[in-house]
Amino acid sequence: MNHDEVTESMDLSDADVVSRVLQGEKNLYAVIVRRYNQRLYRIGMSFLNDEQEVEDAMQVAYIHAYEGLSKFAFRASFSTWLSRILINEILLRKKKKSRNLLFVSENWENKSPYQSYSEMQTPATTMINTELKSILEGAIRNLPEKYRTVFVMREIENMNVEETRECLAISGINVKVRLNRAKAMLRKSLQHYYRNEDILHFHLTHCNRMVEAVLSRVNQF
Repeated sequence: MNHDEVTESMDLSDADVVSRVLQGEKNLYAVIVRRYNQRLYRIGMSFLNDEQEVEDAMQVAYIHAYEGLSKFAFRASFSTWLSRILINEILLRKKKKSRNLLFVSENWENKSPYQSYSEMQTPATTMINTELKSILEGAIRNLPEKYRTVFVMREIENMNVEETRECLAISGINVKVRLNRAKAMLRKSLQHYYRNEDILHFHLTHCNRMVEAVLSRVNQF
């Protein structure tokens, strides 16, 4: 797809894109990948502090979604369905990791299950070149997972309560409670100064790489 075709296609609804992909326009699946890369990356990073593993999980999620397109009837939001596929993949990976902990060395067992912010050396962190951004991203990453995921979904990705509830399989009340708790935990360091587009940003070069990787797999079907 050339630049003009990509720009024009991005105006299509999810339903139109899915319909045309199912009719044989496989390359149009790139619209889905570009449209949801940022959301899936942020959700993934709220569960895992490993950029490469998140990108791997995203690729798997996109492929699983592609394989299930014909069964998706838009009875729910496509974005919610896709997000849930990613979360399921991540939870599966976390479950496998927890099993593997039985076989790791004593030195590893004595480490914290979460890397400290200073130990994370990913493009997402190195791009943060101001003191404020460092404080914001570090504070968010250091939240306990159940609060971090809700905060990212609701405050950074602007997902509503219902969509967040469906993705995480928790009650609407729990979504609200966890969000309030996350805000309370962040209040001192955040001081209400954060910009959604600057936090856990999925850079364009990563987006292009994800599109290429997913389409290369899609075109094998």
